[in-house]
Amino acid sequence: MFMGEYFHTIDEKSRLIIPAKFRDMLGTHFIVTKGLDHCLFVYPMSEWQVLEEKLRALPFTQPEARAFVRFFFSGANECELDKQGRILVSASLREYAQLEKEVVLVGVASRVEIWNRNLWADYTEQAGAEYAGSGSALVNLGI
Repeated sequence: MFMGEYFHTIDEKSRLIIPAKFRDMLGTHFIVTKGLDHCLFVYPMSEWQVLEEKLRALPFTQPEARAFVRFFFSGANECELDKQGRILVSASLREYAQLEKEVVLVGVASRVEIWNRNLWADYTEQAGAEYAGSGSALVNLGI
């Protein structure tokens, strides 16, 4: 299971170090794609295959399903770690997630998310305020 947050930088050649704890679970090849909330999702190949099967099963006759599948697969890139544990982040993914220099890698159960550091700070501040104000969302989830 992926968990924790790690602060890193993208270098001038668009390379990003993947934390060692995440590398162990991701393996040497994995998928990086556009995520929700303007972050990137990173999946180990085993998780990607499960997700791919679920997305293939969506009814292509529904416009919302077609749009999501297009969004998700069009941004997908297979990445390979170099000897220093880095990946090359494509220009299109950097642009989508507004990644510049300072980034945060966040473990979220079955995937890793890559965030612009400022967007992550804004997101966590907003989410924290919402959960502090009302525990009903957690109660509805059975927590």
